[in-house]
Amino acid sequence: MNGYRDLRVALLGCGSVGAQTARLILEHGDELAARIGARLTLAGIAVRDVDAKRDVELPRELFTTDAERLVQGADIVIELMGGIEPAKSLILKALEGGADVVTANKALIAAHGPELADAAEQVGAQLSYEAAVAAAIPILRPLRESLAGDQITRVLGIVNGSTNYILDRMDRFGDSAEDAARVASELGFLEADPTLDVEGYDAAQKATILASIAFHTEVPVETVHREGITAITAEQIEAARSAGFVIKLLAIAERITSSDGVEGVSARVYPALIRRDHPLAAVHEGKNAVFVEAEAAGELMFYGAGAGGSETASAVLGDLVSAARRHIAGGPGIPGSLHAELPVLPVGEVTTAYQIMLEVRDQPGVLAAIAGILAEHGVSAASVEQTVLESHGGERDGRATLVIGTHQAREADLAATVDALRSADAVHAVTSVLRLEGNA
Repeated sequence: MNGYRDLRVALLGCGSVGAQTARLILEHGDELAARIGARLTLAGIAVRDVDAKRDVELPRELFTTDAERLVQGADIVIELMGGIEPAKSLILKALEGGADVVTANKALIAAHGPELADAAEQVGAQLSYEAAVAAAIPILRPLRESLAGDQITRVLGIVNGSTNYILDRMDRFGDSAEDAARVASELGFLEADPTLDVEGYDAAQKATILASIAFHTEVPVETVHREGITAITAEQIEAARSAGFVIKLLAIAERITSSDGVEGVSARVYPALIRRDHPLAAVHEGKNAVFVEAEAAGELMFYGAGAGGSETASAVLGDLVSAARRHIAGGPGIPGSLHAELPVLPVGEVTTAYQIMLEVRDQPGVLAAIAGILAEHGVSAASVEQTVLESHGGERDGRATLVIGTHQAREADLAATVDALRSADAVHAVTSVLRLEGNA
């Protein structure tokens, strides 16, 4: 080493990720020093209760309840508290003091990322948050740095392991949604408030971050179209399997052009059909994967553990080493780029395809009537599958099930088509509507 002074690291939070991060800093101090060129000194760990039981045994003298004091004089602050406050105030205080900040706080970055990035840029500090999306998978740095000279057209990802676990169990083993969710909860996949996972809020926060970095544009989380998986049924899973698809909750960030020629960005989260030969279809259990499409680089996929204490700590330490090296090299932190300022377009401008399941009257003219509704809205059918329903006695009961796959069309036109089908005399019910994504 070149004799550079020790770097003081303040750790805020000591949950599963924080405890593993502290352990790695302490246990691998010599290796980290060799990689960095300076030794990292863990100055302290801010917690609410210094006597709380933790998964990792750490020196008690490191713990403090005075987070503000710990931040003062730190070279690098690692924020793993979660939530908006006091995390935001502590990060701003750290940045104002010239410290670099590493965080895994997706909710905070999704809501206040540009504000925090501006604060870092004002003082030449570095704000890093690789662990905020997909844990151990290195995806943000490749988007921000490796692909910075390319034009990314689309980012398509499974970024919530909990919902992937549930849908995967339903698809591969025939579990009910309730049973799959129960097992996911027992294994620790689901958040304490499961609605954050199953209603798509967690994935929407990550979609915001991915879209902002990929397209150099601020994409507020409230502009992300969000749908969860609570309405997905065993019948939909089976219909998808029969048609050669699997259902995944996807976060999608895409560069699109609106119907009036405006180039912009779409960010959305919803359960969608993926062909079984698409790489994302093979992502099982609680794993995450992000599929990137770029103009020059082509198609890239990043796959791995999307959660877990040690897995997330790996990404945190990657940012920590990068920040420490910057201290030694000197110079300001590299700011993120949000200068493209593309408009965020509504989901209605997206081009996609639908699979629509209908319960209809089993009588002549029904197919023609439905075809007319599709044509009226500029939508054409790519496939139609009909099944006549029978009563318990084996007799036809006057109803049939139609599964219609559409060609690609504007989301607004497809949604209007579904609304028209719901009010059609020949239709008893629209039982399922799923989008088709991933044409690879």
